[in-house]
Amino acid sequence: MAENFREEIDGDGVALITLDRPDRLNALTFAVYRELTDRFASMREDDSVHSVVITGEGRAFCSGGDVRDIIGQLVDMPHDEVLAFTRMTGELIANMRKLEKPIVAAVNGVAAGAGAVIALASDLRVVSEKAKFGFIFTKVGLTGADMGAGYLLQRVIGQGRAAELLLLGNVIDAPTADRFGLVTRLVAPEQCLSTAMEIGGELARGPLSAIATTKRLLDAEWSMDLDTAIEAEAQAQAIHLREPDHREYHDAFTNKRDARFSGAKRAKDDGSAAGGA
Repeated sequence: MAENFREEIDGDGVALITLDRPDRLNALTFAVYRELTDRFASMREDDSVHSVVITGEGRAFCSGGDVRDIIGQLVDMPHDEVLAFTRMTGELIANMRKLEKPIVAAVNGVAAGAGAVIALASDLRVVSEKAKFGFIFTKVGLTGADMGAGYLLQRVIGQGRAAELLLLGNVIDAPTADRFGLVTRLVAPEQCLSTAMEIGGELARGPLSAIATTKRLLDAEWSMDLDTAIEAEAQAQAIHLREPDHREYHDAFTNKRDARFSGAKRAKDDGSAAGGA
């Protein structure tokens, strides 16, 4: 049972994680980091979860590490303890990327520091027109390459834009983030969570194995040459061409009906999975 964020799993298998410290703009504490890190790890084996939506309560998505509860303590900690903390923050991002279930960030407000990296590490980002992004690490005297931001950001928006955001640490508004390529869907504030849940539901009802392979290959192919990538995709597709979800598509097409992929079948068989953590 998580104590520092809310979690609900709907009937489609969409796990909605809500950071729930609105009075602190959903700033992260040591406990929140640890619980999020562990939860993203446990979701790998949690068959009730097909996809994930992460958002923040109130007017912020996540303002980063809490200045009072984290930063104020870290400055006086010995090096080994500080290193253990920075490794844990990176572990959170690694667990998000290793999770073969798609993650949608509903960026309802400011996403700064670690909050911006959590949104970045998600597979898709539904962003409110009033949201802002700030990889503000250099503004507080820290390296802009933190929690995997140096690795991920340039792959999402290109090296030049990534250098601009990480070196300067400036906050950008939602239209600028959209122009930079950081936004999947730019929406009115009142549509942010509902749109993210719609996308999460579509993914959750889809061909779960094929979606997992797609996420895995998108990450793996960053370090491959073209020939290696083409061969990896050929090997994967040869498997999926013979799997039940593709057979279901073919049968549905032949019989002029809608396909019901593994996600939809599992959600129906399991019944409502709604719950909390």
